[in-house]
Amino acid sequence: MKELSKKIRLLRHQKSWSQEDVAKRLKISIPAFSKIETGITDVNVSRLEEIAGIFDMSLVQLLTFTDSEDQEKHNSDLEELSIKLHEREIELIEMQKKIIELYEELRKVKA
Repeated sequence: MKELSKKIRLLRHQKSWSQEDVAKRLKISIPAFSKIETGITDVNVSRLEEIAGIFDMSLVQLLTFTDSEDQEKHNSDLEELSIKLHEREIELIEMQKKIIELYEELRKVKA
């Protein structure tokens, strides 16, 4: 629930809306909305659909929404891991070559 609350707060800030603005659109009190935004109050599906609607999103979009900074960090982390994986694959190939060379030397010695 905390993650969803953060998403709602982020969306509100992106629209430059106050808690009062959103509360009026939802036809609830400011303290009631504040509790939603801080994660104190669990929100039912119909309320989530209303919240998604005021941000011109579907419920699925609201639930899967990510901050662009979070997405950029995720992409950066993924790219870094991909590079490390590629480096390990190169190391593995080099080790396999050495094993083959050692095996060939051993075979020559026995022959």
